[in-house]
Amino acid sequence: MEADSSPSPLRVVVVPWLAFGHLLPYLELSERLAERGHSVSYVSTPRNLARLPPVRPAAAPRVDLVALPLPRVDGLPDGAESTNDISYGERKFHWKAFDGLAAPFAEFLAAACADEATRPHWIVADCFHHWAAAAALEHKVPLAMLQPTAASIAAAQRPPSVHPDPDASVVEQPGAAAARAVPRYEREGHAAFTTGHGASSGGMSVVQRFILTKDGSTVAAMRSCIEWEPETFPLAETLLGKPVIPLGLLPPSAEGARRAAAQGEEHATVQWLNAQPPDSVIYVALGSEVPLRVEQVHEMAFGLELAGTRFLWALRKPSGAADDDSADMLPPGFQDRTSGRGLVTTGWVPQMSILEHAAVGGFLTHCGRNSLIESLLFGHPLVMLPIYGDQGPNARQMEAKQVGLQVARNEDDGSFDRHGVSTAVRAVMVEEEARRGFVAGAAKMQAVVADTELHGRYIDEFVEHLRSYAAASAN
Repeated sequence: MEADSSPSPLRVVVVPWLAFGHLLPYLELSERLAERGHSVSYVSTPRNLARLPPVRPAAAPRVDLVALPLPRVDGLPDGAESTNDISYGERKFHWKAFDGLAAPFAEFLAAACADEATRPHWIVADCFHHWAAAAALEHKVPLAMLQPTAASIAAAQRPPSVHPDPDASVVEQPGAAAARAVPRYEREGHAAFTTGHGASSGGMSVVQRFILTKDGSTVAAMRSCIEWEPETFPLAETLLGKPVIPLGLLPPSAEGARRAAAQGEEHATVQWLNAQPPDSVIYVALGSEVPLRVEQVHEMAFGLELAGTRFLWALRKPSGAADDDSADMLPPGFQDRTSGRGLVTTGWVPQMSILEHAAVGGFLTHCGRNSLIESLLFGHPLVMLPIYGDQGPNARQMEAKQVGLQVARNEDDGSFDRHGVSTAVRAVMVEEEARRGFVAGAAKMQAVVADTELHGRYIDEFVEHLRSYAAASAN
């Protein structure tokens, strides 16, 4: 891509949340800005930066990786810097360490602002970064707060109460329908997450962090667009009370996808796929943030067995399991009974190489944003089992677009069983009429995800918004 012809490139500081589901797409954003001639300081912790893929050659001269030391906190394992490194019970210590980044970030920003030649025009920070917002206000640098999808913001609104008079007219608030659709187990899990993390260790809640960041921001920047969620994207500005600038979906670049495919082509999972018929395998991966319990892993295994399809399962060690040996995590005899049509692996897998493989015909996913976008880049229909955070709204959004089917859950506690897994897998992979509909729905979303010109325009428009806000504030 040619550099931006503007005589005055922007200097932007990008500060993602300490999870690879945030670090990777916002590295993609940084690369796209740098390829347009802008200078980017990409800020994270040393071990997180070391685990990122190399910055693309065209962007590398203008992307500065800035390492801030993560403070040591009692209870947080040594070297644990991302959410991938910790258990659910250790999250409160991770939040406490994250809050401790306030001082090193303030020092970094003060040094950058001391010279007009290095002073940032903008800070782009995730929605928990209250300390970035405070430093931005102190140094009068505008901040764009990164946001999830509009669907997840709408779902987080308090569901409307039943009006006492059924004959009275009620003006429904924006996002009310999305809030009503949230099942009880998800509402309760969301409430525990937003009010609890960090508070028990003497820190603030996630909601408090979000509000402080929002109050200190100038605009919101959303990894979404109206083509992805036409039903809810127009509600975002009203729900947030801030101008919302779409970033597009930040799908992996063609170069990044080729690099990932080349790295994975010799992997054992890809070699196994090479021996399978086209569109015959369902890839199963539920992320690394919140592992299933042992009993849930067993129900998943029995469901895959009942479905009778070929499967490739990237299994993370369940909470409560003794070690990483898949034989000890799975029901007795499962691997023998499914030998030849199923492969279970517990190590790292080359997800992009798997998803682009001709043998893969569907994806059983937790509906994390990166996994959704990567899967739909290749047009795969989905079996959906959301677990945490924005995954529930993502799954409902995709189900409404007939991209796939959610596994049936207990409305109160979120539990699922083997029959729900089997039913959903067979509908997406085996039952011809149902599968045709889901493949067609996935193809429509693939057209959005794979539209490189569309996502390029969104980055160009994002840059123009940053320029116009910066110019207005300077006057």
